[in-house]
Amino acid sequence: MIRQTVDIYRKYGFLLSQLVERDFKTKYRRSVLGILWSLLNPLMIMVVQYMVFSTLFRFDVPNYSVYLLSGIVMFNYMSEATSQAMTCIIQNASLINKVYIPKYIYPFSRVLSCGVNFLFSLLALYIVIIATGMSITFPHIAILYGIGCLFVFICGLSFLLASMMVFFRDTQFLYSILLTIWTYLTPIFYPESILPPAMLTLMKFNPMYHFIRFIRFIILEGGIPDPKAWLYCAVFAMISLIIGITVFKRTQNKFILNL
Repeated sequence: MIRQTVDIYRKYGFLLSQLVERDFKTKYRRSVLGILWSLLNPLMIMVVQYMVFSTLFRFDVPNYSVYLLSGIVMFNYMSEATSQAMTCIIQNASLINKVYIPKYIYPFSRVLSCGVNFLFSLLALYIVIIATGMSITFPHIAILYGIGCLFVFICGLSFLLASMMVFFRDTQFLYSILLTIWTYLTPIFYPESILPPAMLTLMKFNPMYHFIRFIRFIILEGGIPDPKAWLYCAVFAMISLIIGITVFKRTQNKFILNL
């Protein structure tokens, strides 16, 4: 399996890098600030939501700005990457019909290009961490695990959505509604302590809750999450990847008939 992955990367690595570069440049074409928007966007959202929720709702959360931004950064990456990957097969229909390229490269390239934006958003998060006087400790290395699991989860969901979009074009509208619901069902701007026990039980089935909770514990508590937190992240990531790859592989040969 590892050898096959290496062979595929050697064969299509250049193409993948070109697709990522194209997607990234397209996003900031004719933009004055360009890539700086990846840094400014989460900060601006944080400022607005901080003013609203810390003032009107008076959530008593220590280091609320960091709590809020960490949730925004993680959820926005998932939302942006999956939304862009969902339409990638349709948008590259002319290329797919003319040249043979493994079709999984298209959604994967979208996840990677959005990942570049995500890295700048992480930089914004750490700017706020430092600005608020919080320390960056050794356990922060474990954040890489949480980000890795999030990346795998996004890849799986992207493969699934890209497949569904080819056969059912209303997927993009339904997913937009789902993302809105998902946003409010995830403790991004509110503390999970305000939730009733029934909602907390339901929250365990929310993958984004576990990914965000994992990195928040490291940043806000300065410690290493418990083994269950590591397990939850890995399980949701692998379930998503297995389902996404399975559906994509079984339907990709029929894409050309529906483009």
